[in-house]
Amino acid sequence: MYRIGLGYDIHKLTEGRDLIIGGVKITHEKGLLGHSDADVLIHAIIDAMLGALALADIGTLFPDTDPKYKNIDSTILLKHVYELIQTKGYAIENIDSNIIAQRPKMMPYIPKMKETLCQILNIEEDRLSIKAKTNEKMDAVGQEQAIQANASVLLKKI
Repeated sequence: MYRIGLGYDIHKLTEGRDLIIGGVKITHEKGLLGHSDADVLIHAIIDAMLGALALADIGTLFPDTDPKYKNIDSTILLKHVYELIQTKGYAIENIDSNIIAQRPKMMPYIPKMKETLCQILNIEEDRLSIKAKTNEKMDAVGQEQAIQANASVLLKKI
């Protein structure tokens, strides 16, 4: 049996924070505002994984009202959700994702993101697609006010 999930996240860019996407620190003058490290890619993947099993969403599982998640590394949250999927008897078949940012350019960081995420999720790199897009200078993302990501995940019963 297969299950598919769709995830989405967006965070506002702000000064005074590191920019972390896909578990990788990216050189940029701004970072993403959020209760955790605000890693939009990991958050979108988490929501897709949870959605595939009709479980809650990231905000329900890791509420921003809980101080234990303040500035938490999103890779820790991803590990937890991956373990949850395994306990439900599923494995990741593949993940397809997009990072939408006008700036900085994501392409130089994608190989390290893939390496980081594949290690956490125990999948081969040919099962994870990370693409970089811009919004052609339109809307909040295009005007460099925010960065967003989306992801779809296919799970397979083991």
